[in-house]
Amino acid sequence: MRPKGTAQELDRRRKRALDLLDQGLTGREVALRVGVTESSLWRWRKARRLHGQDGITTKPIPGRPPALKPAQRKRLLKMLVKGARAHGWSTDLWTTQRIADLVERKFGVRHHRDHMGRVLHQLGLSWQKPMRRASQRDEEEIARWQREEAPRIKKKPGARAPRSSSRTRRASR
Repeated sequence: MRPKGTAQELDRRRKRALDLLDQGLTGREVALRVGVTESSLWRWRKARRLHGQDGITTKPIPGRPPALKPAQRKRLLKMLVKGARAHGWSTDLWTTQRIADLVERKFGVRHHRDHMGRVLHQLGLSWQKPMRRASQRDEEEIARWQREEAPRIKKKPGARAPRSSSRTRRASR
């Protein structure tokens, strides 16, 4: 698995590690300082010996390039912040299908709705379930009821019938 970091950061780390090895530090010391395994150090040293500096440069990430360019992703984020109503839907609830439709309409890029969840995650957004709340809800009236009415109707201690102190069951009498 490829470690986290840009290609330049990974290249700098490899170069630093190899420089430390060249200075005479042990593989264990270098591995601890740089935060890699010793086996990686030896692999990098061998690659440099066989292919020179090109042997330790970071290879491009394989796979299909993203269909949405970074600038388009930034624009998408701004559009999402405006809400779904601003883009023609009757509610402000964003669904992955609505986002996929918006992306196709605005950028001409077709994505499956399931993939839009991954795109949202890459943008730093997460799935949120909307709070279900009545539109007529009156917070002040709820607070007043809890303060005044609820204590009045709450059961008081001793409201039950007294219990028998006898240990025998009624049926056995």
